[in-house]
Amino acid sequence: MVERNRRQKAIRQSIVAVLQEESKTIPELARRVGLPADEVLRYVMGMKKYGNVAEAEQVDGYYKYALIGESRQTEATL
Repeated sequence: MVERNRRQKAIRQSIVAVLQEESKTIPELARRVGLPADEVLRYVMGMKKYGNVAEAEQVDGYYKYALIGESRQTEATL
């Protein structure tokens, strides 16, 4: 259980690090963090639910996601 929590936190931090550069689509995030798109989607939807990310724009049928609020300035909230 502890190991799972560490892994999840590391994945969220990886996603945040990529999104701090610029907004990305789910496939772009998946390539950057090295995980399947469906797994990245679950993390991003959780982060969206809690107000850490929001849909920024739509490109080629995919939404780009961007950090919002405090998440933009710190990873500590994750």
